[in-house]
Amino acid sequence: MRRKAKGERPSAKSLQSDSLQSMSLRPLVCSFEPLNPRLPDPLKSDFVICADESASGQRLDVVVSSLIPSCSRSIAALLILKGKITVQDNVKKPGYRVKSGDKISGTIPDPEPVRYLPEPIALNILYEDEDIIVINKPSDIVVHPAPGHYSGTLVNALLYHCPGLPGIGGEIRPGIVHRLDKDTSGVLVVAKNDASLTSLAFQFRERKIRKNYLALVHGIMEQDSGSIALPIGRHPSERKKMSVLTRKPRMAETSWEVAERFNTATLIRIDLKTGRTHQIRVHCAAIRHPVVGDLVYGGRANLSAKSNGKKPVPYGLISAKRHMLHAWRIKLIHPVSKIIMEFEAPVPDDMADLISELKRVNVEKD
Repeated sequence: MRRKAKGERPSAKSLQSDSLQSMSLRPLVCSFEPLNPRLPDPLKSDFVICADESASGQRLDVVVSSLIPSCSRSIAALLILKGKITVQDNVKKPGYRVKSGDKISGTIPDPEPVRYLPEPIALNILYEDEDIIVINKPSDIVVHPAPGHYSGTLVNALLYHCPGLPGIGGEIRPGIVHRLDKDTSGVLVVAKNDASLTSLAFQFRERKIRKNYLALVHGIMEQDSGSIALPIGRHPSERKKMSVLTRKPRMAETSWEVAERFNTATLIRIDLKTGRTHQIRVHCAAIRHPVVGDLVYGGRANLSAKSNGKKPVPYGLISAKRHMLHAWRIKLIHPVSKIIMEFEAPVPDDMADLISELKRVNVEKD
């Protein structure tokens, strides 16, 4: 994969919404419109919070994560369980309902030393400066080390390219503020210092960052656009899966619009309103239009999704080696310059080839 020179900025090109070619030719667009959000300064390890009326009745882990940008809810819950965060100097559960006047105090540990080795893995860099680096992630790489994937990850590659990336609230995920599934391709932004990490974490938390995806789904979407508002949580029996039928639902919303229809599939553009695990894949499966190639949620085995009559299914829809989901665009506020920036990752070859096959089938059928 080609790596752009540090700081290189490709020129902007106009986008025709119904053109696959235009989707694949805009690696970067920057809008130099100043915006000055009120970003909190990075907090030190020790903190004391005096809860006011606005926090009354909320879960303790939610209150902590909302007030400390670099501390996610899951990290807050873990620290509360360990007694590192207390209320009135008493250990509480993460689900404790905060009362007005409660003194919440604790310690956010320094990030653990990174134990993973830098590896000279090629990166497809869309943009880079002193504060952030924006990557076009291929579909066959895991973002950060985890059981079964301790090497060959994006973090290993980043540690080689940018030594000293910051950790997140004690987690060993250098610079990572959001992630993509292994088989999802596309744009991903990484913080290169603590200030950028705090800023980006805050923007994600407050949903100031806009993410758009492209997905190829089974069947023909009858409407031109729509919204899926279904809660998502852990599957009641299969713990590695997510589901809209769950004991602990969290609200999730996915907006979509049709980019192009084929005889047995539809290419859609997706705007995420929330960021739940596997959200797009779960929501598409829930409305019986699973993502093509998604074995987990029925995107290959289940070919009974809505289609235009009983037409033969193109081979590519059955043989897709991964789910056809691509993180197409991301729009954010630069942590230092406060400039609104938008980055776009070209459609990967495997997805583009499948779309071309579907177009040929359309022409033959006509």
